[in-house]
Amino acid sequence: MDKVTPTAGAKSGEQPREAPFSVDGATSSVYVHAPFCVRRCYYCDFAVTIDRERRHDAWLKAISMEWDQIRREGLFSFPEPLETLYVGGGTPSLLGTRGMAGLASVIGPRLLRHPDLEWTAEANPESFTPDVARAWRKAGVNRVSLGVQSFHEPSLGWMGRLHGSAGAAEAVRTARGAGFENVSADLIFGLPGHLARDWGDDVDRALDLGVEHMSLYGLTVEARTPLGRAVADGRERVASEGRYRDEYLEAVERLTGAGYLHYEVSSFAFPCRESRHNEVYWSGRSYLGLGNSAHSFRKPLRRWNLRDWKEYSTSVAKGDSAIAGHEVLDRAALRLERIWLGLRARGGVSMASIPARATAVAERWMRRDWARVEAGRLRLTVEGWLLLDALAIELDEAVTNRKDGE
Repeated sequence: MDKVTPTAGAKSGEQPREAPFSVDGATSSVYVHAPFCVRRCYYCDFAVTIDRERRHDAWLKAISMEWDQIRREGLFSFPEPLETLYVGGGTPSLLGTRGMAGLASVIGPRLLRHPDLEWTAEANPESFTPDVARAWRKAGVNRVSLGVQSFHEPSLGWMGRLHGSAGAAEAVRTARGAGFENVSADLIFGLPGHLARDWGDDVDRALDLGVEHMSLYGLTVEARTPLGRAVADGRERVASEGRYRDEYLEAVERLTGAGYLHYEVSSFAFPCRESRHNEVYWSGRSYLGLGNSAHSFRKPLRRWNLRDWKEYSTSVAKGDSAIAGHEVLDRAALRLERIWLGLRARGGVSMASIPARATAVAERWMRRDWARVEAGRLRLTVEGWLLLDALAIELDEAVTNRKDGE
């Protein structure tokens, strides 16, 4: 249950040549990466760079140069205004009051004039000031995603977060004061037991915020992070599988009981407040990524940018490509991805797409309360979502009538 990011499978450093397939249609969603952070969180494996100078001008210059390259390349076309624009990080709120206005100038007014444009920017509570909030609204940002993670002071300190227990509520008040009517908050579950965090209290305090959207992320241990090294050395122990499960189920029960729609494995929203940008990923539609480490997808091509900020910004400044690698998904890879993406969202997988030989898998899942069939679609239950990866592979193998290694 990690953040939704496209997977990468090609060798690092591989440079894409002319795409060996025809391109049609258009792209209506763009992700822009802002890598700067004041410090790296204990568990973080994202492409961030520690920089207190908040290099607003350098970031905008690099994004602008890559954007120009993309437009000249022509692989991604934008005949209509964007439907979604998402600025993630890193900590976009560190870009200050000029960052989003500058980005709007780079993208251009034509692409930002859609009447229902969803423009999201991520913020950490401590850097989301009233001035930043007002500048974002003026630039056109209409959705804020706040990195809350917890309200428990010892847990915030352990994670390396810079805001205190009251920071999230203050950030929401700041957003409302600037006119934001669509606010999302992130929470992390499955923290180590020695922190003695009361998960139920965290969920209750998140509900008190009254935000329109919430995302739940289970703590994951990545090998190259400080947390990963501590776990490998035996200095840290992660939550048990049972507690991970119990905290997830408790949060689901409380959030849905409060009126949130559980529309994706880790996502909850009030009606009509689902993240339309993330739904682009889950539906397999085309999207463009700008900035270091950003991914782009245009069926069947996936490609990703250089991960390191300095390497990326230096490359585009010289007029060189920002692309680090790519893969062209074959039919098998596209099928597995379609199954996995379908099962992770409330829409599920069409039963008409499942051959008769694979229906026994769906029937077994239903007997175990891992799935149900509704309106002709196979949808995972909350218990099934806890087994998402394994179930997706199982269904793919049944559809193709094979086992791994065959």
